[in-house]
Amino acid sequence: MTLSFRVNGRPVTVDVPPGRRLLDLLREDLGLTGTKEGCGEGECGACTVLVDGKPRLSCLTAAIQVEGRDVLTIEGLAASGQLHPLQEAFLATAGVQCGFCTPGLIMAAQALLAENPSPTADEVREYLSGNLCRCTGYEQVVEAVLRAAERRR
Repeated sequence: MTLSFRVNGRPVTVDVPPGRRLLDLLREDLGLTGTKEGCGEGECGACTVLVDGKPRLSCLTAAIQVEGRDVLTIEGLAASGQLHPLQEAFLATAGVQCGFCTPGLIMAAQALLAENPSPTADEVREYLSGNLCRCTGYEQVVEAVLRAAERRR
């Protein structure tokens, strides 16, 4: 089947077999490997992307569900070769350790800040509770999101 949608602001038309996951379409067909597969069961959040501005687990999203929609991946967050404020904040606070979970955390944080530009630390923790990280202990991640929120004001 043929799908047409926008990814990172660009129109895309691609043929996909029925049942293809969005994660596989992004990584294998479009070469957007920043989105990671952690558990493949929707438990870890490593595969989080934004669909029409809302966080979605791409491992649980059928590719056909993005027909006519806007998909934003970690590759599309930076503009003109400059890191996005969230990416900069994650680096500055050591919110990046091994980096495997980082794209999903950043994309979820982007959705949070779009909904709530001035979250509290507890609101950040609650919103990102579906994203697992084994390296950072989360405090650096919360600090990064709060720093990015402050910078956006």
